[in-house]
Amino acid sequence: MRNHYVPPFLSPFFVPFFVVFLLFFATSCSKTNQENSPSESFNNIDAAVANDWMDNFLVVERYAPGFRPPVAARSLGFINLAAYEAIVPSSSIYKSVAPNFQGLTIPARESGKTYNDQAVVNEVYYQMMKSFFPHVLDEYKASIETQYKKFDASKINTDDLVRSKKYGQAVAKAVFDFSLTDALGSKGYLNNQPADYVAPTGAGKWQPSFPDYGKALLPYWGKTRTFVITEAEKLSPAPIAYSNNISSSFFFQAFEVHQTTTPLSYEQQWIGEFWSDDIYQLTFEPSGRWIAIAQQVVRKEKVALEKAIYTYAKISIGLSDAGVACWNSKYVYNVERPCSYIRREINPDWVSKLNNPLKKVNGVTPPFPAYPSGHSTFGGVAAEVLNEIYGKSYALTDNCHLGRTEFIGKPRSFKSFDDMATENAYSRIPLGVHYRMDCSEGLRMGYQVGKAVNRLSWKK
Repeated sequence: MRNHYVPPFLSPFFVPFFVVFLLFFATSCSKTNQENSPSESFNNIDAAVANDWMDNFLVVERYAPGFRPPVAARSLGFINLAAYEAIVPSSSIYKSVAPNFQGLTIPARESGKTYNDQAVVNEVYYQMMKSFFPHVLDEYKASIETQYKKFDASKINTDDLVRSKKYGQAVAKAVFDFSLTDALGSKGYLNNQPADYVAPTGAGKWQPSFPDYGKALLPYWGKTRTFVITEAEKLSPAPIAYSNNISSSFFFQAFEVHQTTTPLSYEQQWIGEFWSDDIYQLTFEPSGRWIAIAQQVVRKEKVALEKAIYTYAKISIGLSDAGVACWNSKYVYNVERPCSYIRREINPDWVSKLNNPLKKVNGVTPPFPAYPSGHSTFGGVAAEVLNEIYGKSYALTDNCHLGRTEFIGKPRSFKSFDDMATENAYSRIPLGVHYRMDCSEGLRMGYQVGKAVNRLSWKK
């Protein structure tokens, strides 16, 4: 495995006995039929159906209007929660987490009836994808239909198949209806750059930035309902105080960005572009990137269906809450981007290293405040969750952008998920779109959200 720069950031009585045994056996069977319906062992169920739906999500989400980073994360949270809740009745390991979410009730399976869990999962994902992406182009709606029909149900008993599909539909409806009770979150994609938002003015405050001066993205997202974190956990500590004094800590933060990017080394360009995922329709969103990473682990380890969905559900709920917390803090502090500060205080000709090859625009700056970094927050939460499931020393070569030619898409190898999250955070500095304080705080916040997700009682 290649060594590369990762900057510091920071598991005779027989008759009465027989009667008691029969009573115990009947009670046990009744409980099993209700909580763990007689389905094939999860140890033997392949995870392909869940993995393939995540592939489909990453394609559809890439082209879905309004599905910017925290919106994509929220949809993942509900989609994978639905899949998880649909299969836990068959699991001997995992249990429902729905009781943690006030207002969410998951339908029960019919007692004594058999279900095919792959068919249940296929139905859940199908219904949820249609519900979350009603606005995409017909070709992406068609891809959802194609993925649904890809599932081979020819060997499933007809009654079991009908029952399994009906149950999958019921769970999907329950979870999607629950998602609709948060109006702000459910409608965010329809107007994610609202015209009524007026950015506060003042020294060092974010304003629409060079070069396109785009309107604020999702300025109200911080009020979206969370799954596991508290109101207090949605707010970062105050950033370094703004100053244009060349001896100040804030000036040093901006000066580091300028010096790192002037000039930009090949390695730093590779790191910046490798983790970017900033450009709508060029790649999936930076929140979806961590599902793509999780997929590589799930496929590499050949984990069974229940563990795959458990992995996706935990990461997705964490990504959703991380997006809310990060965007809440962004618009509380409204810290201007390095581009604005550097062009005003250091070098009027400086531009970021983030380019949009689709629109042929160089020096792009994301249209929202800097502190904290969204990429860093998503990376922190994903690393914390993946550490808990697969271990803190899990080595992985990330092939997310293998073969891409619009940027340096070569794979990079890592010794751990923490290394991945750290480099992901650092990547925002050589790209010129964040200060170091944005990245370090994003990591801290992400790990905090991940710990909250891990504290849920997921196992029996």
